[in-house]
Amino acid sequence: METDPPFHEFYKSLFNKNMEEKTPQTINKSDKELVIVEECELPLIDLSRLYLSEPERTECKADIARASQEWGFFQVVNHGISPEILEKMRSEQERVFKQPFDRKTKEYRYLNFSAGSYRWGTPSATSLGQLSWSEAFHIPLSDISRSGGFDTLRTTMEHFAATVSDLAQTLAEILGEKMGHKSTFFQESCLPSTCYLRLNRYPPCPLPLEVFGLTPHTDSDFLTILHQDQVGGLQLVKDGRWIAVKPNPEALIINIGDLFQAWSNGVYKSVRHRVIANPLVERFSTAYFFCPSYDTVIESCREPAVYRKFSFREYRQQIHEDVQKLGTKIGLPRFRV
Repeated sequence: METDPPFHEFYKSLFNKNMEEKTPQTINKSDKELVIVEECELPLIDLSRLYLSEPERTECKADIARASQEWGFFQVVNHGISPEILEKMRSEQERVFKQPFDRKTKEYRYLNFSAGSYRWGTPSATSLGQLSWSEAFHIPLSDISRSGGFDTLRTTMEHFAATVSDLAQTLAEILGEKMGHKSTFFQESCLPSTCYLRLNRYPPCPLPLEVFGLTPHTDSDFLTILHQDQVGGLQLVKDGRWIAVKPNPEALIINIGDLFQAWSNGVYKSVRHRVIANPLVERFSTAYFFCPSYDTVIESCREPAVYRKFSFREYRQQIHEDVQKLGTKIGLPRFRV
């Protein structure tokens, strides 16, 4: 039975529209021209330095804050998650995604996940440029402990999530401290019940020049922690141009989300990023989203404030409305003072 989502069938009108709008000249041009994006390595931070002498700890924290300001992205090694768990996570993802598509749409019941956990494509897309050629299980951490089938997937996710949750708290507290705020805000606001795991698969795509694996976006959380395989495809904006992130098998990727940009009054940067579709090879990744409760109020920690106060619920509702009306997220510009 077919395991990939039925992209061609479901989005047939978009494919037809795309062909109708093309001339033979533009078809030949798109076939021949590739967008060349420079590959680079993200700032690499060795977290073992946090457990050394005070000068080493101070320097490590400064490196984390600097990368969050200048890049909005960095990668960490010696992060506390064993290679065995990361490899197990990858193999368990492959196993669950290899289920027949018809079963995956009902898999959340079998796994005791919330309805809507399994997602694919972009239902709101009005053009191929808005279509994400990917599928995912978007899982609240509270769902993991009560999940049913695929016991090894559940235990692997539990182990991964527990360690990554601690890492996210550590990084958030460091970033808060570097802004002059030592508080329990993140411990009180970002709980296991409010954070998420997202298991991603990017199937081979026949139109990699016209369809993204994941469309350009920013993340609507405080922090995202990502483990990706070695296929590559993640790209981000730096100094006004797209750059490709070189995979590092030993590293986790950290990126700043919209909420941290708003909370830091624009000091830490939530950067647009995307995943390029691959015509030949499938890609897997696991993302952890460090989110507060919906009632949490996000307020700039410095004056004059760049962004007005808003709750996470209000932010999510605004994003939903924009996507429904416009086909895309607007995000923080909606909340500028």
